[in-house]
Amino acid sequence: MPLTVDSVVAMHQGDRKEQQDRVGLFPHPSRPGMLLAVLADGMGGHSGGAMAAEQVVIKAKQNFEAYSPGSESPEELLRAIIEEAHVVIKLTRFTSEQDPHSTACVLLMQPGKVHWAHCGDSRIYHFRDGQVANRSNDHSLVAELVRTGQLSEADAETYPHKNLLLSCLGAEREPRIEIGSCTGMRAGDSFLLCSDGLWGHFADDEIAEALSMNVARQAARGLIDQARVRAQGTGDNISMAIVRLVEAPAQ
Repeated sequence: MPLTVDSVVAMHQGDRKEQQDRVGLFPHPSRPGMLLAVLADGMGGHSGGAMAAEQVVIKAKQNFEAYSPGSESPEELLRAIIEEAHVVIKLTRFTSEQDPHSTACVLLMQPGKVHWAHCGDSRIYHFRDGQVANRSNDHSLVAELVRTGQLSEADAETYPHKNLLLSCLGAEREPRIEIGSCTGMRAGDSFLLCSDGLWGHFADDEIAEALSMNVARQAARGLIDQARVRAQGTGDNISMAIVRLVEAPAQ
């Protein structure tokens, strides 16, 4: 059956003095049915984080517009976006007094298949039938302690160094890049890119329900509203991109 896309990007500054997240959703300029979603959570002093996150979105858009499936694989495109953004962010240290860093999530949708890559603790979710089919691994200390059995999921919620990242863009160490994919896309499949300002307030099944029960715009509004309530005046920047596959209306 023919499919179409229901999508939205949404942001909220939360209770921070500055919005340092960036998010974008871009159709390919010449190839129908091809879409790129990108999200970055910047860190690094006043305006430094915003500058770093902006570089991720700029580089993603530039590389995607030049992307040709015949000469470059999806994995090569996604890896190049993150690696090149990392280099640009490092170079900004020489032109500013900040120490800019950023996470990165990039998702490429083509007819019948989706590829994604990430670095840091911003997340990429794939939901199917109201459940989590795929979720990216956080590149954080607390996530690593949970993965290795040194910390329980419950204790992770109150761990004092919860925001310490093991990998990000702009650091001295080369970014750790994880790549995933899925094929056989069908109506009802949903993808979410989001910063920790959103996912930190929800269980995975709560997010899955929000996306399965609502169109993209309503889901984004509801998640932000609920995150703001749960933050109780201490909320981080929130950003997200939602891409839902739905049946195309009859001609």
